[in-house]
Amino acid sequence: MTVRTRIAPSPTGDPHVGTAYIALFNLCFARQHGGQFLLRIEDTDQTRSTPESEQAILDSLRWLGIEWDEGPDVGGEHGPYRQSERMDIYRGYAEQLIEKGHAFYCFATAEELDQMRAEQQARGETPKYDGRGLKLSEAEVKQRLNAGEPYVIRMKVPEEGTCKVQDMLRGEIDIDWSQVDMQVLLKADGMPTYHLANVVDDHLMGITHVIRGEEWINSAPKHLKLYEYFGWEAPVLCHLPLLRNPDKSKLSKRKNPTSILYYQRAGFLPEALLNYLGRMGWSMPDEREKFTLEEMQAHFDINRVSLGGPIFDVEKLSWLNGLWIREDLSTEQLADRLQAWALNRDNLLKVLPHAQSRMETLGDFAPLVSFLASGNLGLTESHFTGNKLELDEQKRVLQFAVWRMETLRTWERDAIFAELKSLADATGIKVKDFLAPLFVAISGTTASFSVMDAMVLLGPDMSRARLRQAVEVLGGVGKKQLKKLEKAYQALGTEAEASAENS
Repeated sequence: MTVRTRIAPSPTGDPHVGTAYIALFNLCFARQHGGQFLLRIEDTDQTRSTPESEQAILDSLRWLGIEWDEGPDVGGEHGPYRQSERMDIYRGYAEQLIEKGHAFYCFATAEELDQMRAEQQARGETPKYDGRGLKLSEAEVKQRLNAGEPYVIRMKVPEEGTCKVQDMLRGEIDIDWSQVDMQVLLKADGMPTYHLANVVDDHLMGITHVIRGEEWINSAPKHLKLYEYFGWEAPVLCHLPLLRNPDKSKLSKRKNPTSILYYQRAGFLPEALLNYLGRMGWSMPDEREKFTLEEMQAHFDINRVSLGGPIFDVEKLSWLNGLWIREDLSTEQLADRLQAWALNRDNLLKVLPHAQSRMETLGDFAPLVSFLASGNLGLTESHFTGNKLELDEQKRVLQFAVWRMETLRTWERDAIFAELKSLADATGIKVKDFLAPLFVAISGTTASFSVMDAMVLLGPDMSRARLRQAVEVLGGVGKKQLKKLEKAYQALGTEAEASAENS
């Protein structure tokens, strides 16, 4: 048997360090066994998936040094490698399950399902599908289908007993079937859910080992049952521990930069970041902290993975990155890295139009643009005190800007300004006063050139990270305050929609 592993990211946002972590361990396991490593794009969420996000995933993984044997950009015998290009495959398998009696049509509307869950919660029950579609007669199902009623296809699951999940790291895991929902397999628009597409694609692509994050443990019974229904041999499952913030909470962009491109933009070496990800829950046999990808592959043993949540600590990463800079780069090599990173001609030509009008001597250049070549700006509360708005109001502005920028699909000057201006108008704050804390968050001062231009030059990952960091500098947002801000932000969206309709 040839070992075949895969990584299957969704192109719906910034490329996440967690994706690289899972990809690295899949790659090392495959190489250790002389097997193949695949990359597949899970883009069934057509409303959020973007070509830009897909390209960012490919570019960032390659920047780290992770290469795949088959994928959307390199081809292979089991393509296509984008789920959106495999749509004709999934419906046939969903209907096959109906024919075998393992799945059924469900005509329940969203309103009916909402009412069902509300009633279950009122009774103190865990909300889950109540099986109403199974009560329909064959004749009634046929009548509704002929009438063109919208439907989804759901899988059947046992009502009692337990599913025994064998895991490479955890041994046998027992999960009660009563905790497993009747999963939607095919949505009303004909798109498959992750669960159907994942199982079908893994089987057709010959995946032998599914190595993924532990958040998928509760989905394992559904996947194993689908393999059983289809009569296929299930792959070996291995659930890696989740990356954690220093406070042991799940790694999140609110508390830590999570985008791979942020670390690239901040000046981290790809070798150092990959090295650090390799240390997440795993260690070399001799316990040394600094090692190359080739050394990790040569000594990799997945049984050395620790189940304790590995801590992703930026300070520790910075220390390790410093070792790589000092110990592995000659002066000439460091000069080459610096030039390729920030001092190349393309970067200069992008920056100079914004700096030139503010320069009187060449010596003015570095102070004007130094924020573009920095990671953390080292801001304190005092940096914001000169702005017109109160500090709490500035924090609110920054948090609203974070949420709006996270949904922005086109990272261009005019698009950024349009979104920020609409936010300012909705809050009733003058645009100049609204943008002032953003100037500080992005460039460290309000005296810099246009904050929109600066954000374009920095890119979405670094810009969003700096806005989040600024929120933390101003005291952060606790759970209670976060809920209040979320309600206020949602209300702004409602007001904006109403204003647009009345205009």
